[in-house]
Amino acid sequence: MADETPKHYKRILLKLSGEALRAPGSRDNISPEIVARIAREIAEARKQGDLQIAIVVGGGNIWRGAKASVRGMDRPTADYVGMLATVMNALSICSAVQELGVPAHVQSAIAMENVAEPYVRNNARSLLRRGELVVFAAGTGNPFFSTDTAAALRACEINAEVVMKATSVDGVYTADPKKDPTARRFDRISYDECIARELKVMDRTAFTLCKDNAKPIVVFDMHKPGNITRALLGENIGTVIS
Repeated sequence: MADETPKHYKRILLKLSGEALRAPGSRDNISPEIVARIAREIAEARKQGDLQIAIVVGGGNIWRGAKASVRGMDRPTADYVGMLATVMNALSICSAVQELGVPAHVQSAIAMENVAEPYVRNNARSLLRRGELVVFAAGTGNPFFSTDTAAALRACEINAEVVMKATSVDGVYTADPKKDPTARRFDRISYDECIARELKVMDRTAFTLCKDNAKPIVVFDMHKPGNITRALLGENIGTVIS
């Protein structure tokens, strides 16, 4: 039986799926209603717990560089376009939490001083210590790296205690539960087993960074109302990779 005792984390890196910001069936790449709901859940967790929260958000709701490169676009260019997509998502999340009275900042790995602060590790850590939320945008600032890798990298750089990956499934399964009804969900699983089973939770670079720096990964369903709050407060939902 899984341990039901909440695990309290103080400094958290929350990885949000970009695709989750789009409402199913909608032509809008960013749903203001979904963004507002995510912001409320983050604000609620912050109100209930003594938390330092940093966020990395993907850009898949707008652009995927790898897919564009398959269709003939130069891969580095395609990836830079994808990085800019994450900036749009980051600005949306940041604005929504600010509307709720939460001090928040976007720090971009690509310089764009009119809309975001530059990413500076010590500045980010200082903001987190003051209880302000930081949204990291533009991935690592380099092509060929996913936003999962960016999340793992930033977690290591800011000394986050955990990476929480908010996705469209409620954890890590033995197979894709949407395709295989017999797929079994893990409560806990090791980094090595995820890699050996080729479970597509994060890419190998992200896994390696988390493993080498002892950063547990919590994978949970962000679509269930209240789950972001529960995850941030350390409740046992989803799957823990450690």
